[in-house]
Amino acid sequence: QVRLVESGGGLVQAGGSLRLSCTASETILSANVMGWYRQAPGKQRELVAQISSGGNTNYADSVKGRFTISRDNAKNTVYLQMNSLNAEDTAVYICYIKFPFTTYWGQGTQVTVSS
Repeated sequence: QVRLVESGGGLVQAGGSLRLSCTASETILSANVMGWYRQAPGKQRELVAQISSGGNTNYADSVKGRFTISRDNAKNTVYLQMNSLNAEDTAVYICYIKFPFTTYWGQGTQVTVSS
């Protein structure tokens, strides 16, 4: 069982930045994909960004140019740098890691953007 611990969420003013971290309890070298979803009240869960083992990235259209995902295999950690935040980015951000046969999820971290 792989545990994921997220950090970095909080309250920020519109236009500000936050960096989310998600650290796995075991090595992520064999992970196919790591990434972040977000869940806002009354909205469907949305894939925000993901990064493959080869470093290929994919972003939701709503965050392209503002968010950057990266991973540090030595630290078993994936990061989400979020810039130019706006109220529409307010949500619980949930980290996940996908291995060949199993996907693990974090508990989520709240991001609130005040306008």
